[in-house]
Amino acid sequence: MAALGLPVLSAAEHTSVFVLSAPPHAAIHLGAEGKLGGEGLDRVAGFWRVLGLAPPPDADHLGVLLMLCAELADAQAAVRSEMTRARLRHARTTLLREHLWSWAPGYLTAVSRVGGPALASWAGLTLHALHREASSASATTALPAALRAAPAPVGRGEGRDLLLDALVTPVRSGILLTREDLREAAAVAGLGCRVGERRYTLAAMLDQDAGAALGWLSRHAGTWAELHAGQQPVGGHDPRHWWARRAARTARILRALQTRVVTF
Repeated sequence: MAALGLPVLSAAEHTSVFVLSAPPHAAIHLGAEGKLGGEGLDRVAGFWRVLGLAPPPDADHLGVLLMLCAELADAQAAVRSEMTRARLRHARTTLLREHLWSWAPGYLTAVSRVGGPALASWAGLTLHALHREASSASATTALPAALRAAPAPVGRGEGRDLLLDALVTPVRSGILLTREDLREAAAVAGLGCRVGERRYTLAAMLDQDAGAALGWLSRHAGTWAELHAGQQPVGGHDPRHWWARRAARTARILRALQTRVVTF
């Protein structure tokens, strides 16, 4: 970060944001369970293999994907064969559209909200660079595969356990929930914030006052619908509308649940 003129993060700041609050892995945002590994990681690893490269263990890490994108750009500029250049251009476009722009804007927005000024500046700079790359890439005719194959959004008839699962799975709910978000929710709603995994913390909040917790969650989902919709547009099928619709649906369902909280 020093090379960009940004303050260097301390080890504690790095751990707080990138390890505990907002791990920078595509699988968490695009996977059906909202966790590391699984199908979300396999999909990205498959892209590495198509390029003839052995995927690293953290193949879906944002930093690793950004480095791969830069390496493809360098290779594209260096080759003389127009056919090879076209193949590299296609690979770079696929990487950008399928494995970066499909989730990174929301992730970087979340980092800018939970981190300090240095991280907000880094996230904004990274988002600007990604948008420039995605805008200059050829337009796509379909949404990224991970979004086309995404599990069902939050449903109206889901019980408590299924709802909790969906709320901590971004590709289902359209929202991102960090530890900082949950601490804010507890403070606003006057609830205790039990330390643990986000699902556990959410369950404890619902146990204390389901109406207050659902009210905060519905507002949070509405905020994310606006954040997604407000992202810079790119040509072709733009994922921001997909994410905004999911978040807006989650907000509506949570508001409806709040009105019948007695039976929840």
